Amino acid sequence: MSSKDKGTKTLAENRKARHDYFIEETYEAGIVLVGTEVKSIRQGKANLKDSYADIRNSEVFVKNMHISPYEQGNIFNVDPLRERKLLLHASEIRKLIGYTA
Repeated sequence: MSSKDKGTKTLAENRKARHDYFIEETYEAGIVLVGTEVKSIRQGKANLKDSYADIRNSEVFVKNMHISPYEQGNIFNVDPLRERKLLLHASEIRKLIGYTA
């Protein structure tokens, strides 16, 4: 394994969407997480089934992405299905807006 691949790990992937739909273009985006969501995702507790992206005010949000509450968490656990902001470059967001217009 090369040194570049050591830190790279796919934490969630929607394989059913790749089977059901023809994917022309993919984007790599960051997600704004709060509280114990990071620990839940590291444990592999993220589910992208039935999730989709929504564009509002030149910002992209993912809806219906389920992140299970962290088992050792406390009051800092948040709603598992809350909207999460996706971090994309402005040029990528403009391109997505052009596709949906």
